[in-house]
Amino acid sequence: MTGTTVAPVIPRPSGRAGAQRPGRPASRPLPLASALPGLPDTVVYGLGRIDASGRIRERAVVAAMGWASGDRLTLTADGGVVLARRDPGGMMVQPARPCLVIPAPLRRRCGMSPGDQVLLAALRRQDTVAIWPLTALHEVLVALAPVSPSLRSWP
Repeated sequence: MTGTTVAPVIPRPSGRAGAQRPGRPASRPLPLASALPGLPDTVVYGLGRIDASGRIRERAVVAAMGWASGDRLTLTADGGVVLARRDPGGMMVQPARPCLVIPAPLRRRCGMSPGDQVLLAALRRQDTVAIWPLTALHEVLVALAPVSPSLRSWP
């Protein structure tokens, strides 16, 4: 086989990573999640999904709490809500990656399954994260708000 060699189509490195290119404006870092307007700045909300191992990866809530890898946590459940709080005598250890892990017995007690979406509320003054399954929130909203009959049943 004879023929011409085709140069690879790989862009040349532009120098150091993060270096500003000439003629381009400097980029700003993306803003971090913060408390919602109108709510106290001591509460930060986030949505997450439970994976097969009970992990919920929601960085904004864990970052708002200031919990670090190795911090000990106590998790309890009451009324379908899981509460996680920092506790030096806690049985759970905060993993290196920012996430919360709900043990299987607590997930079963609260009716949470892999794939379920949950609302997380970082209650910074109490050093606690509250975790609600969206099914529980739906029931509260239906009970408190006037909604059409078609919204009263959960699929």
